[in-house]
Amino acid sequence: MHPMKLIRNFCVIAHIDHGKSTLSDRLLETTKTISAREMKNQALDSMDLERERGITIKSHAIQMYHDYKDGKKYTFNLIDTPGHVDFSYEVSRSIAACEGALLLVDASQGIQAQTISNLYLAIEHDLEIIPILNKVDMESAMVEEVTDQVVDLIGCAPEDVILASGKTGIGVDQILDAIVERIPAPKGDPNAPFQGLIFDSVFNSFRGAIAYMRIMNGSVKKGDMVRFMNTGMEYEANEIGILQLNQIEKKELSAGNVGYMITGIKESKEIKVGDTITTVENPCTEAIQGFEDVKPMVFAGIFPVDNDDFEDLRDSLEKLQLNDASLTFEPESSAALGFGFRCGFLGMLHLEIIQERLSREFDQEVITTVPNVSYKAFTRKGEMLTINTPSDLPDPTLMDYVEEPYIDAQIITKPDYIGGIMSLCLDKRGILKKQIYLTPERVELSFDLPLAEIVFDFYDRLKSISRGYASFDYAPIGYRRSDLVKMDILLNGDMVDALSALVHKTKAEALGRKICKKLKELLPRQQFVIAIQASIGAKIIARETISAMRKDVTAKCYGGDITRKRKLLEKQKKGKKRMRQVGNIDVPQRAFLDVLKLD
Repeated sequence: MHPMKLIRNFCVIAHIDHGKSTLSDRLLETTKTISAREMKNQALDSMDLERERGITIKSHAIQMYHDYKDGKKYTFNLIDTPGHVDFSYEVSRSIAACEGALLLVDASQGIQAQTISNLYLAIEHDLEIIPILNKVDMESAMVEEVTDQVVDLIGCAPEDVILASGKTGIGVDQILDAIVERIPAPKGDPNAPFQGLIFDSVFNSFRGAIAYMRIMNGSVKKGDMVRFMNTGMEYEANEIGILQLNQIEKKELSAGNVGYMITGIKESKEIKVGDTITTVENPCTEAIQGFEDVKPMVFAGIFPVDNDDFEDLRDSLEKLQLNDASLTFEPESSAALGFGFRCGFLGMLHLEIIQERLSREFDQEVITTVPNVSYKAFTRKGEMLTINTPSDLPDPTLMDYVEEPYIDAQIITKPDYIGGIMSLCLDKRGILKKQIYLTPERVELSFDLPLAEIVFDFYDRLKSISRGYASFDYAPIGYRRSDLVKMDILLNGDMVDALSALVHKTKAEALGRKICKKLKELLPRQQFVIAIQASIGAKIIARETISAMRKDVTAKCYGGDITRKRKLLEKQKKGKKRMRQVGNIDVPQRAFLDVLKLD
């Protein structure tokens, strides 16, 4: 029997917290891929951070073997995918490397928005889907209701749904058999020219960047010269092999299999997820469809708390970039914060994770400026400028109009919370597209929303309005024209560049007032009056005043004529006036951090 018929490649699709990593642990244990000694919870999540927060950030791949009833040994390649919306491109590449998917739904929670969007990706790639209800051992499990939801969603028969529990191991054997029976063997021609899809890369400080690939056609041997089609780079395959908990070296890998390749590339930027890899001697004619460069969606400035740490911060960011190629950064300087970097992230979760990793892995304490998205500005001359920082915005007299990125947001929730969610989205300048009842207990809302509005606190507010019962997923849908203005904050007439923000005209005034109020609480009082103003161009839209601390100069006068007191007060007034002209205001670091946590 041909070895390709004994291979099954599959991924697991699930919402955050539906038990994907726990179930993967059980599969690894049952197939004896991991000895009891090496077993730990969430075996595939390698970062401490992933373990703590219970989310998968990087996708992983691992090979298992299953002895099926027919006496043959099958090879399973499990390609683990991140479940969070920020990493949806990685998910799409992992799905493209598979023939089947385990759809994992938590029996106590039902189907969530992200599960649906990843499921659509899987259906687009024609994957065979095996529905699994997880956590059926819990008291709150609603097995029949959730089974009906799954049947409605993918149109399978109720008896196709496997009941399982990652914790107790119920149903794991059934799942392993179903993978053999239902998922098709890989298609591909072992004799065609070599063609592989890179679905992930990891960085190892000794070996350089390591590409994880799924071989679509042909085969590759150790020592072959290979070419990456989208970057055009050529390298020698120093080592190839399969992935178990450790890498196991092989002489040759052929069509249908999943493995790794080490070529001694020093920068992970050169290995792009989604790229096609082929041999130089006998190249394949076309690249695998669906490759795109990962584009950052959210930008923020990252500055060291102490300016002497600038070089260390650069080192740390470079090391992080080796591990996470979707992080981009360039140097930037700010009058208020000194030297730092303008970084691009896939989304807010990505930003949080990078900040967290900077402080954990590199002991870098940093200040992050207001996150903003990337806009397009069109000048009167018809030029298009990409705007990543508020200071890039051209002078209003030269500018024709600005476009901002929009997203299509899907929110799935219980009917009780529709009112609150509607008003939240409309408050964020959203447009309701459609509202569908999936079941009497679950409703799906679709909105067009400006990306800039969800960058801040949208997710937290959505969760609190719906008491955690709303799930949210989004996809970018392009740019639309918008009325944006640049708002500056002035202290005694001097602009504080780190607090500038691009805001929608309708919201500028309220935001300006908020920031001024907040700064009034945060800034220490001086010997002179401080005027805090928010302005759009030359127009002041909000003002707060911090009055001066005064010494009581008239204390030594008692009784007597008022003119004597007045003389002393006038003298003090002159001094204060002179002080205000030379006095400059230091904004403490804490104040920046607190102003940014406005909402």
